[in-house]
Amino acid sequence: MLPFLSTRLLQAIPVLFGVSLAVFLMIHLIPGDPAALIAGADATRADVENVRHALGLDRPLPAQYAAFVGKALTGDFGNSFRTGRPVLDEIMPRYANTVVLGAIAVAIAILIGMASGIVSAVRRHTIFDNAALLLSLAGVSMPTFFLGLLLMLIFSVWLGWLPLSGKDTWLHYILPAITLSTASIAIISRVMHASLIEVLSEDYVRTARAKGQREALVIWRHAVRNALIPVVTVAGLQLGYLLGGAVVTETVFAWPGLGRLLVQSILARDFPVVQASVLLLATTFVVINLLTDLIYGLLDPRISAR
Repeated sequence: MLPFLSTRLLQAIPVLFGVSLAVFLMIHLIPGDPAALIAGADATRADVENVRHALGLDRPLPAQYAAFVGKALTGDFGNSFRTGRPVLDEIMPRYANTVVLGAIAVAIAILIGMASGIVSAVRRHTIFDNAALLLSLAGVSMPTFFLGLLLMLIFSVWLGWLPLSGKDTWLHYILPAITLSTASIAIISRVMHASLIEVLSEDYVRTARAKGQREALVIWRHAVRNALIPVVTVAGLQLGYLLGGAVVTETVFAWPGLGRLLVQSILARDFPVVQASVLLLATTFVVINLLTDLIYGLLDPRISAR
């Protein structure tokens, strides 16, 4: 297991380096001058140049990138151009909000997705299977912003059951989490369905049935566990995608998360916050993939022994 983990950690280094380089180049090459935005509309050219020098933006890009990487390795991502506060103080509370929302959404997706996938696989070509397929297609096809607005209209405006936006009580988590989890529910459901159907046709399942074991025991003990590996893969990827793709949901529900902060920082050309946020999301994605690999090893020890 230790060589397995060491290999995965070594593979993560070039990934994070590539992400840091890509986001640095993209944020510096898009149109817009943060120095001009900070100096204000009435600033003279000399004022803008002074701000640019103070921010270190007048140095060559390789020098700026080297300084960014050197400080990042020590945990120093600089100060926000907009607020002047340390970047970590800006992003960590927002990151915690996004992680909590993403974790709740993934938990909902796994529970509902696996349950519907198992039922549709066991009850093939029945109304349950057709309903699960129809709902999966709707969940994947429906735009996130449309679903969020629709849920707000029904449960907040018409029925008045749930708060419209913000993050004050546990009730504020319900609509954003459902909105964020809908597409993942559909994906996990179809993967669980396909994987379980394949496993149910294996010889060891037929042997278990031939021994007279109860059908529920055959499904849960022999079939579901062996069908979980592709589901674990998808669930791990979905958590990473949800953390990085929660921008629309957080914007619709005015959720104080990292995705919303990232959009605001891009519009304001707040380079330090954008770079640190993307690098933090990339690191989270790498960690999730590592944990997924560890779960593989628990479900099938042959994987970690390779």
